Amino acid sequence: MAPTSAPTLLWGGRFTGAIDDLMFQFNESLSFDKVLYKADLHGSITWAKALRKLDILNDTELEQIVSGLQQIEKEWEEGKFVIDTKSDEDIHTANERRLGELIGDAAGKLHTGRSRNEQVGVDMRLWAGEQLAGIAGALKDLLSFMAKDLGFHSVHPTALGESADGSLEPSGGGPDPLLHAEFGFVQVADAYSTGSSLMPQKKNPDSLELIRGKAGRVMGQASGFLASLKSLPTSYNKDLQESVEPMIDCIKTVSNCVRITQGVIATLTIHGDKMKAALTDDMLATDIADYLVRKGVPFRKTHHIAGAIVRKAEEAKVSISALPLKDLQEISPLFEDDVAQVFDFERSVEQRSTYGGTSSSSVLAQIAAIEAFVGKN
Repeated sequence: MAPTSAPTLLWGGRFTGAIDDLMFQFNESLSFDKVLYKADLHGSITWAKALRKLDILNDTELEQIVSGLQQIEKEWEEGKFVIDTKSDEDIHTANERRLGELIGDAAGKLHTGRSRNEQVGVDMRLWAGEQLAGIAGALKDLLSFMAKDLGFHSVHPTALGESADGSLEPSGGGPDPLLHAEFGFVQVADAYSTGSSLMPQKKNPDSLELIRGKAGRVMGQASGFLASLKSLPTSYNKDLQESVEPMIDCIKTVSNCVRITQGVIATLTIHGDKMKAALTDDMLATDIADYLVRKGVPFRKTHHIAGAIVRKAEEAKVSISALPLKDLQEISPLFEDDVAQVFDFERSVEQRSTYGGTSSSSVLAQIAAIEAFVGKN
């Protein structure tokens, strides 16, 4: 099979060369994530309705998109969906490609404001929720006399699993601060750092590295015990004694990780000036796409246009904000003098004022929600 042309892919606007065939196969996930087709389609229908409320879609476009997605669902269910092996990287790409074939340009507006990362999260939650609901129903009937008798509101599948749950939360916060520390964006206090035996100038954020590592240790203990548990016959066997020692270790480890995390966060120094200094104009490429969306251009087209602008700036060895207006208009005649307003980082952040967004009001709302949750528990 010949190499796939990168510009024909959803993300290919800033690429000119073909993607290696092996890389395409290495990257694809449709072979297994196609089971998410229904969740992906239903999530897209909901998103389309939200776009209509924002007047990004009109009534006709909404009707076309919903009808098209419903037809695609029928094709999957009847085994008639034809996969394009040269462009369908995943279930999201496949569904969107087919929608474009069915309804034309209106399909390009569907994913305004969405990324495949967000689609993956939504699809997995919808699919897993449906699958787990069926399993939970059967287990509830089987186990609910047991839980009531012990005074618990539910039954946890394994004692070690319960301990492992707690280690994932603090470990998830480890990699980001570690990366930020490398960039000089944050500094871990002396109380939670160590030095180097060779280089006296070094200050290592070992607290965060250890938290990240200990999460693997806790999960490994749970996984190791499950390997012993899987082949056991019903009722108690002496093998189960092996659960006691790792359980004690896991509880201690999780407790220490949480306490260390609290200390690190409470004493962390934030270097906002260094964060601002690291900002580059290419971070605003999505804002260029949004600028054209507000002028009625389908998002998929704006994505390619923004990619072309990034490529042009790279060729000229300048930042995208330094490109003359005439150069931008060569790529799209819709660019006007007001495009200069796009190159404002604070404006970019404040425009994202949806729930969970980056604007000041959204962040403050998230903080208030966390404080309210903590206050209840």
